[in-house]
Amino acid sequence: MVRYIVNDADAAIGFYTKILDFHEVMHPAPEFAILARWNLRLLVSKPGERGGGGRGTPDGTQQAPGGWNRFVIEVEDIEAACEKIRESGGRFRNEIVTGIGGRQIILEDPSGNPIELFQYLRP
Repeated sequence: MVRYIVNDADAAIGFYTKILDFHEVMHPAPEFAILARWNLRLLVSKPGERGGGGRGTPDGTQQAPGGWNRFVIEVEDIEAACEKIRESGGRFRNEIVTGIGGRQIILEDPSGNPIELFQYLRP
């Protein structure tokens, strides 16, 4: 499981279900939902005192979306995946880059959380 802090749970549900083929497992409160894609469970939580996963720390630090830690979705054709996502209104942090083992690009959800799309380099 992965938890992402989001600004708007409904916007996150729309993004992940429409653009990345997740499905909604549960949405028991406006600030929390569980989504799934294959064996990945994604918990989305809005920061605040009502929910457990979105609460700040005892020193008053509040949780916020963003950062660089991310989960990775493997794709067969990264160009085709990017084109489909762009047509759906998705935004990327960078362009496709080629690394040692594959090609990747970082997509952002509506709150700015990163998702890496990855295509293996195969001989």
